Amino acid sequence: MDITLIDRRNFHLFQPLLYQVATGSLSPGEICAPLRSILSRQANVRVLLGEAGDIDPHARRLTLKDGASFEYDSLIVATGSKSSYYGQDGWRTCAPSLKTVEEATAIRHKILYAFEAAERELDLHKRTAWLTFVIVGAGATGVELAGALGEIARHTLRNDFRSIHPPDARILILDGSPRVLPVYPPDLSTRAEDSLRHLGVRVHSGVKVVAVDCEGVTYHRTDGSECRIEARTVLWAGGVTVTSFGKILAERTGAPTARAGHIEVNPDLTIPGFPNLYVVGDLASARNPDGRLLPGVAQVAMQGGAYAAKAIAARLNGPRELPPFHYFDKGDLAVIGRGRAVANIFGLHLSGLTAWLVWLFVHLMYLVQFQSRILVFVQWGMEYITFSRGARLITGDLVKDPEAE
Repeated sequence: MDITLIDRRNFHLFQPLLYQVATGSLSPGEICAPLRSILSRQANVRVLLGEAGDIDPHARRLTLKDGASFEYDSLIVATGSKSSYYGQDGWRTCAPSLKTVEEATAIRHKILYAFEAAERELDLHKRTAWLTFVIVGAGATGVELAGALGEIARHTLRNDFRSIHPPDARILILDGSPRVLPVYPPDLSTRAEDSLRHLGVRVHSGVKVVAVDCEGVTYHRTDGSECRIEARTVLWAGGVTVTSFGKILAERTGAPTARAGHIEVNPDLTIPGFPNLYVVGDLASARNPDGRLLPGVAQVAMQGGAYAAKAIAARLNGPRELPPFHYFDKGDLAVIGRGRAVANIFGLHLSGLTAWLVWLFVHLMYLVQFQSRILVFVQWGMEYITFSRGARLITGDLVKDPEAE
């Protein structure tokens, strides 16, 4: 069997720890691993740098954006998702999302620059705006970002400035759901919000963001009244949509799509009418045999990828078919801060230090390279002891306001 892996990046990114790059705990190299290094011992695997641009599913031909084309016998599409601004793409400039390494380093720049700008600002109103951080979205990404920001303000930067007092920073979460971590059991959501409150994070649930600019956010409360928050740092964790190639794939195959453009797949993760074309991960709208819609989380993507690979191998070895894909839910984990996390593991609800230790172990084990596990473990150990964040660097333009770009 000859395998070709095509990716627009030459590295694998461990996205669950991306927020730690954005908040200065880790460096990009500690959560990324070169694809060629990972697959160096797989003699039948060829790695190519490129981005899918078009597909002819009837001719079984994939075309890259640079014009190169490849014929295939079977194709697994796992192009993931991108952040959704729900039709308000103009907000992206002032409210960056967290999906790529570049976005993570840009957010790190934005956060650290805000404290530096506040240190120099003499006008109290403007200083308050610099020290106000708004996160739109109360899912795992939003909660973890907010918790890390709370630790930065209350501990990491506490004694680093002379004109400002970092613990005075305001950190707010805005979300339309009635509680944080809405897909988690209600008791874990409550514990997570308690932990956020301990770190000085205020949660505004059941609100609708109606405007975002580089000076702040406007939202509507449940009673219809309008509220404006002046904030120079707004971060977006409000949802995802499919990539541009995902839309092209749906058009070329005529596949049915869900509300956000996710491709509805067969029980074996293939596109209806194309038994050799598999879709896994965030791009797919898949269901368990019991009809339950599967969440867009890493566990589903990993299990789906393994299933598709086994299905292709089984077909090559004979007419044997695998049973429909069945997702095994191992649970959910979210970390709020040092010694604070929530976990739902096989129906067992954990919080506090126990959940935090489970979170540490699981995320270390899922890092691809052993070297990365050692580096991250050492970095976390130092941070736990000293409250310091080793990657607290402002890169790029050091003087200009990042909004001025």
